[in-house]
Amino acid sequence: MTDVPSPAARVRGRRPPQGDPVVDRALALLAAFDATHPALTLGELSRRSGIPTSSTLRLAGRLQAWGALERGADGRFTVGLRLWEVASLAPRARGLRQVAMPYLGDLEEVTRQHVLLAVREGGDAVLVERLSAHAAIPVLYQVGGRLPLHSTGVGLVLLAFADPDVQEEYLGRPLLHEPERIPVSEAALRRTLADVRRDGLSVFRRKVPQPLVSVAAPVFDAQDRLAASVSVVVPEERADARLLGPAVRTAARAISRELGARRPLGR
Repeated sequence: MTDVPSPAARVRGRRPPQGDPVVDRALALLAAFDATHPALTLGELSRRSGIPTSSTLRLAGRLQAWGALERGADGRFTVGLRLWEVASLAPRARGLRQVAMPYLGDLEEVTRQHVLLAVREGGDAVLVERLSAHAAIPVLYQVGGRLPLHSTGVGLVLLAFADPDVQEEYLGRPLLHEPERIPVSEAALRRTLADVRRDGLSVFRRKVPQPLVSVAAPVFDAQDRLAASVSVVVPEERADARLLGPAVRTAARAISRELGARRPLGR
């Protein structure tokens, strides 16, 4: 399979239009890693970042010395622990996670499956935390990974309660259900988002890689703005929205209260 440059990668040989070229190139190297490419050879890192091999080797060495990258015995580069340490200090996720963890733990104890906490970043949901029981079904996303807003339970909540201009920009895109790669009907998605806003709850069903149901609810902050979405992901045969919905709503309300939310928190 041929590697293609990641979205943040620069065109080979072209200097960035603005900013520090060294910083931009270093960031392009880091952006070459994703959930499907967690470890890269020097050549792969060069191709995916769009940076010449000699420059890639030099910059990767600097990043490795600082701890942003690590290199295994097989010569492959991976994201370094120092970068994770710095990222964990992000206040938007850190404070939210600390408040939410006890309630996420309660949900995981009840469902014995997956419990997710996500925030919106641009046009994606970013998974801040995931608690998983030993016997939980396989899921596609890892902590720190990006999820599509239109085809995940947490994503639908984040999109439904986003500002109208954010919704309109997103709905104007050509969208596919992931991972099925089936086109999304804009009209159907608009109806789904209206239902989520009305009910304060999203119930999302997926058939692949195996049938599952995600039930998600919104979390609000002290300014009554959408802060996050919390969900449970369970096998389809164990999904009873009448039971899961109240449990997820209760957790989302409790987290919202801890964050100082004052708005009515739904049914």
